[in-house]
Amino acid sequence: MNSFWQQPWGNNQISDYLVVGVVVSLVWVFRHPISNYFAGLLFRWLRHLLKKVERPLFNELVIGPLERFVLVLVTVVMLYRLNFPPALNFSIYKFDTKELLNSLGTLLLISTFTSLIIRAIDFAAILLEQRAGQTPDQSDNQLIVFFKDFFKVLIIIVAGLVSIRFAFGWNIGSLLTGLSIVGAAIALALKESLENLIASFIIFFDKPFATGDLVKVNTITGTVEKIGLRSTRIRTEQKTFVTVPNKQMVDSVLDNYSLRTQRRAELKLEFASTNTPYLLQEFVDRARIILQRESIEQSSVTLSDLRLNRVVVDIEYYTAALPIADFNVIREAVNLELLQAAHTLGLAWPTE
Repeated sequence: MNSFWQQPWGNNQISDYLVVGVVVSLVWVFRHPISNYFAGLLFRWLRHLLKKVERPLFNELVIGPLERFVLVLVTVVMLYRLNFPPALNFSIYKFDTKELLNSLGTLLLISTFTSLIIRAIDFAAILLEQRAGQTPDQSDNQLIVFFKDFFKVLIIIVAGLVSIRFAFGWNIGSLLTGLSIVGAAIALALKESLENLIASFIIFFDKPFATGDLVKVNTITGTVEKIGLRSTRIRTEQKTFVTVPNKQMVDSVLDNYSLRTQRRAELKLEFASTNTPYLLQEFVDRARIILQRESIEQSSVTLSDLRLNRVVVDIEYYTAALPIADFNVIREAVNLELLQAAHTLGLAWPTE
């Protein structure tokens, strides 16, 4: 029996293939318990940071990529123990089969490890969002979302460079030097994208607006739903979804309605010039009394203009920075009381 397992086959003993197959099969079967065990060790190690993070959420983020990484790692390590059969080592273009398989194994390791790192970034973002949620400042939340996407892109770029270096054996330094002219051309072609990326940093550090703010930029008015690396997404008053390049958000004149300290209402009433000065003065006095309410912080009523056949009364008042629905309720009530006062006094309206 021992002589059978020690027989050479394909430049390896049969027992070598058996060991590799058994180990890989066991890891495949028990990949979930193994990953769950390592995830538990990591969870206990980070317990002081995970006081408000439930274990199922942690497992959902970590165990999937950890299973793939452990399986690929064990498979690649075990296969490296075997001698590659010369009969299968034939050339494909400029590479032989052994080099291609080595490169494939390295790529799988790098990709699964990169996936694990990206999930770790998601997990770190959840922790930071929980802490940022305890503060009233919403800029912290949007900063977390921004840098989460930024670091993901950075990790993918680094993973690509590492793959080129270790999977294909290319010198990254000489490659980048050789691509300097091409890189300059690409940078010129991506000039607008780079400007938008820089503008996104300006938005996050200068903070002219934050997620959830009601803004007006150019002819677009709406609520900011997301600030990305390249553009800002705005939900308009018509409930459409508009994507605005970050460069425009920085370079254009932007009105942030959410930062207003008061809401303003303006009303221009025109009465016929045949009304007596007494009635007009009575209406102005009554309008000033109507505007003396707790919800109105400032107000002014002025008989502002005399024309050939009409008299103009300008009414202006300010409330606190209320939601638009509450503001409309106040404005409606004021308009109705002003209309009632005009009818009570019998003021005549212009005929033309």
